[in-house]
Amino acid sequence: MTTRKLGNSGLQITPIGFGAWAAGGGNWEFAWGPQDDKESIAAIHKALELGINWIDTAAVYGLGHSEEIVAQALKDYRGARPHVFTKCVLTWDASRKVTPNHSAASVRKECEASLKRLQVETIDLYQIHWPPSDNGPALEESWQTLAALQKEGKVRWIGVSNFNVEQLKRAAKIAPITSLQPPYSIVRRAIETKILPYCQQNNIGVIVYSPMFSGMLTGGMTRERAAALPADDFRRRNPEFQEPKLSKNLELVEKLKGIGARHGRSSGEVALAWVLRNPAVTGAIVGSRSPKQAEGVMRAGDFHLAPHEIAEIEEFSSSIAKAKAAF
Repeated sequence: MTTRKLGNSGLQITPIGFGAWAAGGGNWEFAWGPQDDKESIAAIHKALELGINWIDTAAVYGLGHSEEIVAQALKDYRGARPHVFTKCVLTWDASRKVTPNHSAASVRKECEASLKRLQVETIDLYQIHWPPSDNGPALEESWQTLAALQKEGKVRWIGVSNFNVEQLKRAAKIAPITSLQPPYSIVRRAIETKILPYCQQNNIGVIVYSPMFSGMLTGGMTRERAAALPADDFRRRNPEFQEPKLSKNLELVEKLKGIGARHGRSSGEVALAWVLRNPAVTGAIVGSRSPKQAEGVMRAGDFHLAPHEIAEIEEFSSSIAKAKAAF
């Protein structure tokens, strides 16, 4: 699989990376529902066998459990070690309540805990998961701490997630930003206007999450499946997985399936190819809950859409967006 340079770093990453959010399992605020640990490990192994060279996780995924599963998967894997990316500032207490904490003391404590759970001496990319909700000076405090951890050798490169342009500019005054992790998909395109151009102009790598809109665009989502999502699956609370928007999203999936059929590809692979067509995007995070799911999407990094197919998707998705806006 081809690779792309991630921003100002020395990392060459594959266009697709393995997302370990679901590997955190259920029983926490933003879970994907119950998940079998053996299936998670097998999915990671399959992704690596298919050529993926980076894994993205976070301390908060499963309240530490995802990082532990990643460590176990890498311990059992006999191939080349992938790059491991994780995130900080979302902490939890004994009652499993998640609370943001951008203080230097918390970030340092979180870093040490992640190093221990991941069983590594250095984190390849350490990211601030979210900016402070009040957009206050805690942004600078947390970013200064990441810069210090980089100088100390605890982390190799540092990035942010879910920052806007103003927040990126504030962080850049303190230390160079290697990467930004924002949401991006055919149905979620807000970053195209300002954020992607800024990152491209300032050599900030972009690794997008939810490129298949949390499973909506994979081809496996149906009305019945959406209605049957477990109570602890965060998607049950998302209006895009409920009527009337659900039907419009499923119409888009049928269009993607039709385009994919021309190439022997799935709708999910078409959705990923659409995201990766943007020159400002370095890579896309793709979660898989089983080896079978990994087999179906992890090769999308080398799949390219023709210009007329991109135009076809643009026209159809625009009509879907207008219809949903009228609801």
